[in-house]
Amino acid sequence: MRYSLLAGAILSIGCATGALAQSTTSVNAPPPPVAKPAAGSAAAQPPAPASDMQAVLTALAAMLPKPIETLTPVKARIQPTAADAAKAVMRARGLSTAPDPAVKTRDIPYGQDPWQFARIYEPVQSSDRPRPVIVYYHGGGWVIADVNVYDAAPRLLAKQLNAIVVSVEYRHAPEAKFPAQHEDAATAYGWVLANAASWGGDTKRVAIAGESAGGNLAVATAIHARDSGLPMPVHILSVYPIANSSRTLPSRMDSANAKPLNTPMLDWFAHYYSRTKADAQDPRINLVAANLRGLPAVTIVNARIDPLRSDGETLAGALRSSGVKVEQRTFEGVTHEFFGMGAIVRGAYDANQYAIARLKSAFKN
Repeated sequence: MRYSLLAGAILSIGCATGALAQSTTSVNAPPPPVAKPAAGSAAAQPPAPASDMQAVLTALAAMLPKPIETLTPVKARIQPTAADAAKAVMRARGLSTAPDPAVKTRDIPYGQDPWQFARIYEPVQSSDRPRPVIVYYHGGGWVIADVNVYDAAPRLLAKQLNAIVVSVEYRHAPEAKFPAQHEDAATAYGWVLANAASWGGDTKRVAIAGESAGGNLAVATAIHARDSGLPMPVHILSVYPIANSSRTLPSRMDSANAKPLNTPMLDWFAHYYSRTKADAQDPRINLVAANLRGLPAVTIVNARIDPLRSDGETLAGALRSSGVKVEQRTFEGVTHEFFGMGAIVRGAYDANQYAIARLKSAFKN
């Protein structure tokens, strides 16, 4: 994760250099070469994290993770995660890392592939009326991570909103390249609409949420619902989404060597999930160029120290220009992956409360 570059040489997600080919479908396909900074150039240094966020980054560094951008997918998938580091900090502070017993889970397939399943989060306490439903998509650049890594947010949303949260697992790249993940996300959304009532869910109060690559899937799935004539969600919560394929976004430069996500990792993800360089401009990935009209209200959450910060900020602008109601908030002192760390990071707690309030308001309307 050590990297520096000139602003003009920044590589955006999905925008590989002309010499860089996309990977094969093998999990052992070699990583792309990491671009080298020009001689004499200085590394862009992101702002210092808040002390509680830094504690998580320090714990992660102590686990000696290898730089993701230098690994094959199969090796990247076994690296320590920011969620692992957050749990280490919790244990050091005497906090329990056991799943909150107020929420129960079960896994149900929605397709034939082993990766096509959903984890259903339901409050243990009974409800005298159908619960609101949230379809949630996890992050990981469509290459790494899974519903286990991204457990904190759906569990919290289920408890705080007395909601059924459906955390969608989907096929991963490079085994299944774009648009497989978007197709799975759309299929899972239709499946939830067809089955939520049988789980005690209110199909008139369905929201879509996601983090990082999943934040992209949340918006893209709402667009699919609009274009396919499916019932629209009442709200979209998009947390540090992938949304803009520009090469020169400010956050690609000022957070180029941030942790736990840096700019070279974005190019690494694109190398494995895309079929050709042209995929970067597909509106399902480059959301700022998509037809966004007619979408429900959107909440976008970003971290200040994150190469994807500008994605969320520019997506908010594109939504406003399309007549969509949107609120976007960038939280200071925190990094990518902070959203699931509300137990130990104040910025994450504040972001959680903000998102919960927005969803609660949408469910009341």
